[in-house]
Amino acid sequence: MTDESDTTPAEAAAPPRKELPPAAQRALAEAAARRAEADAHAAAEAAARAHEVNGPKGPEPTRYGDWETKGIASDF
Repeated sequence: MTDESDTTPAEAAAPPRKELPPAAQRALAEAAARRAEADAHAAAEAAARAHEVNGPKGPEPTRYGDWETKGIASDF
């Protein structure tokens, strides 16, 4: 019989990671909190935006100052 382990060969060959200093751990935690706050803020803004009825599908056609339809852009 073969002995199967839970680690893959790449995980077994990888050197163990060093313990991060407390300052680095705090910085990573703060960055994760900022990312979560930014994601929540973006989701709230997206929910608050007015939805256009029978508008164009996809991105706004005037997003670059030109009117774009099916890949063709024209100036006003």
